[in-house]
Amino acid sequence: MTKNLKKIAVLTSGGDAPGMNAAIRAVVRSCAYHNLESVGVFRGFQGLVEGDFKALDARSVKNIINRGGTVLKTARSKDFFLKEGRQKAFDHLKEQQIDALVVIGGDGSFTGASIFINEFDFPIVGLPGTIDNDISGTDFTIGYDTALNTVVEAIDKIRDTANSHNRLFLVEVMGRDAGHIALNSGIGAGAEEILIPEEDMGKDRLIESLQRSKKSGKTSSIIVVSEGDQIGKNIFELAEFIKNNLEGYDVRVTVLGHIQRGGSPSCYDRVLASRMGVAAVDALLEGKRDIMIGVQHNKMVQVPFEEAIKHQPKIDLELLRVADITSI
Repeated sequence: MTKNLKKIAVLTSGGDAPGMNAAIRAVVRSCAYHNLESVGVFRGFQGLVEGDFKALDARSVKNIINRGGTVLKTARSKDFFLKEGRQKAFDHLKEQQIDALVVIGGDGSFTGASIFINEFDFPIVGLPGTIDNDISGTDFTIGYDTALNTVVEAIDKIRDTANSHNRLFLVEVMGRDAGHIALNSGIGAGAEEILIPEEDMGKDRLIESLQRSKKSGKTSSIIVVSEGDQIGKNIFELAEFIKNNLEGYDVRVTVLGHIQRGGSPSCYDRVLASRMGVAAVDALLEGKRDIMIGVQHNKMVQVPFEEAIKHQPKIDLELLRVADITSI
């Protein structure tokens, strides 16, 4: 155990994700358990630059485990991109006698944290908080399970209308660079087609597939489209192409947007975030730094930031096969 560790700060950065509050709560209460002081940093790295800190204790984080978003707020920080901004952040940490930092966020947040460590030799441990599940070294990220459940629930409701009117719905979900939400929610909601950035289906093959579905007796269809899919310039152009090349369907578009980020976190995300928050404090007490806490095969693991940042987790090819088989 690191004897010099007396005060740990925690911040949330990047896009908000359900379960971030559960992670904050776990970090703060783990600090209290180990008789350490804890400090909340508001508005992510921008709060570090501006010194927007608040002392926290076990009671400060009551009744937040069930809340979506982040009570510490989050923000993009142009100042932290600059060496002068990072110097201000370091000065504020030293002024407050903070010995280590827990960063809850995605790969961009970890990149900033890694740069900060290299410049100031300051102990930082990261927790993967993003609904996209696009961070290497962990099977699941905080917020991903909740986002999946939100998407599946929305598609279930959309299907009621699709069936009632013989409509084809294109449903756009988040995933600019990764198709994990689209693929898993598409299978879970029984989508006829799933379009993701990792697999370029092509417009012609999409039309052929939809024609086969129609000939097999399907009177309505759901196509789940990851926002990063490259078949068309955007989902509305793709909808227009389908209208012009496929008869018999009334084609509609639904963009789920930021509804996927919100809402009370699922039980899985609350438990995952709690486990990761405790593991982060444990790692700092062990003298670890420049690592992310991940989960692999349901076990907490420590992954170097470099690995988490550089590698994009691959799509499960077995899931693609399942999607193809179950959508006929």
